[in-house]
Amino acid sequence: MLRLNAIVGLSADREIAARLHLLDHEGRIEFILLDTVEIARRRLSVATDRGTECRIELPRTQRLVDGAVLLLEDKRAIVVKAEPERWLVFDAADAAAGLELGYCAGNMHWPVRFLGNRLYVIGELGSGYVLDRLQHILHRGTVKFLGKSK
Repeated sequence: MLRLNAIVGLSADREIAARLHLLDHEGRIEFILLDTVEIARRRLSVATDRGTECRIELPRTQRLVDGAVLLLEDKRAIVVKAEPERWLVFDAADAAAGLELGYCAGNMHWPVRFLGNRLYVIGELGSGYVLDRLQHILHRGTVKFLGKSK
């Protein structure tokens, strides 16, 4: 298992981008695809898109981000790719329903965002999990689940 203990730099950095460009032409870049929950962690075990088993153990001062370069050698690089965030979308029929929906989401400490009458809950929680927790207000019909969005 390959241990990765630091972020070397970012793929957008000029010098690193030039090196990655050359490695990419030779097919020598491996990617670690992480979802929103995983990218927030500093310690995790993952496999690259080519099957290299990795153990990431970052210091407290570093955080994973899209484009973080974890390994940069003459013959190989390992780069983090963040999956696009997926959101579960809910619509509140009125202010009272919106308040109750917002209260429930806040009480569960779910990452959310708002747009008009709509509440977006981070999809990595799992739609089944979220819908189960909101069943008591969904069954009344004042809050509707509209599906998934990016």
